[in-house]
Amino acid sequence: MALRIVATKPNPALVTLPWHLSLEEWGDDVVVPLPRGISRHIVRIVRLGPDVYAVKQTRESWANREYRLLRDLRRLGLPSVEPVGVVSGRETPDGEDIEPALVTQHLRYSLPYRSLFSHGLPHDSLPKIVDALVVLLVRLHLAGFFWGDVSLSNVLFRRSAGEFSAYLVDAETGELHERLTDGQRAHDLEVALTNIYGELLDLQAGGYLGESFDPDSLVESVEARYDGLWRELTGTEEFTTDEIWRIEKRIERLNDLGFDVDELDIVTDWDGASVRVQPKVVEANHHARELQRLTGLDVEENQARRLLNDLAAFTAYHDLGGEERAIVAHRWLTRVYEPITAMVPPEMRGRLEPAEVFHEILEHRWFLSEQTGAPVHTKDAARSYIDTVLTERPEEAIAGPDPATGELPAVEELVDDLDEVAELER
Repeated sequence: MALRIVATKPNPALVTLPWHLSLEEWGDDVVVPLPRGISRHIVRIVRLGPDVYAVKQTRESWANREYRLLRDLRRLGLPSVEPVGVVSGRETPDGEDIEPALVTQHLRYSLPYRSLFSHGLPHDSLPKIVDALVVLLVRLHLAGFFWGDVSLSNVLFRRSAGEFSAYLVDAETGELHERLTDGQRAHDLEVALTNIYGELLDLQAGGYLGESFDPDSLVESVEARYDGLWRELTGTEEFTTDEIWRIEKRIERLNDLGFDVDELDIVTDWDGASVRVQPKVVEANHHARELQRLTGLDVEENQARRLLNDLAAFTAYHDLGGEERAIVAHRWLTRVYEPITAMVPPEMRGRLEPAEVFHEILEHRWFLSEQTGAPVHTKDAARSYIDTVLTERPEEAIAGPDPATGELPAVEELVDDLDEVAELER
């Protein structure tokens, strides 16, 4: 049987992988030692040049179906891993069939939930992890995706300015519909509660959570959080015509949750005495899209919110409110953000993504300022953070050269720019 690779953007090096061996037999010459989540299938993470892939061995019909479904989710802009292709026609040198493999792009700076805690995440961060899963579930449901197997194990988490963002990594049981029924949403939520409870007990048994930790209260909060977010995004609100300002307040609340409203359904009574409003088109990542429009940076939602706040402080301090915002944003990007993130030594660039490093440096600057009782320069805070905090962090991604140039970013000229920037009082 001939080896067949169906792929969207095929990397020619894929054919060099040992497809004649079952994944469990792949050795260190191709496998990258990155954390993997719990899976019912054999999964290996491999590196081909600058690209890192996750390879899952599964049945052919399941692999093809999940590949197509992940492509649909990406097309809809939903947070999920990027499908690369399906490899079928695998067999051993003796002619014995081997199950096909689904290949996905490895999500940089992401970790399974167990690895987060084995990397030293405190147990009081667990509500943030679960909340990220709830937000992901609501976003998927809004798009008509029935998951079927909601769990922490089927998600990868990325840090986002002290919070977390969740990405779907296993769509094997999923279905995409035009719209979900209340029963389908309730089923997914029930599965989530059951699986999360079991996973919390598993963490506790593994010594990652203290004996005093109460999984029941956290699981009970999942349903309340889901219902509250769903109501805010889809619920109808009624008020009198004297309270039209509440429309803007509704939009502001949705923006604060990280969602844009492109369309509202507004209905008034025949006599115009009352108004009923319901969001019709709700898009996530409001702040991330705004930051990308201004600077080109592609970051997580909470990171974008943090960076936009720093941009606003930069604008106010230098009295640049009268200038075009895109021009000010470019100045902030080249004089503050890029020089600071460039200070991270090349060997440490796999520990946190740049936007998270920038956020943590700002937090560290505040801590040092409180400690010393005087303002601390951002560059000094960055050096302190790198020497005392970042150096103790484990790797969360494979650091390497820029795939486009093969070179690491120049550091010296960027860092020198910091000396020309006045200390910002924020």
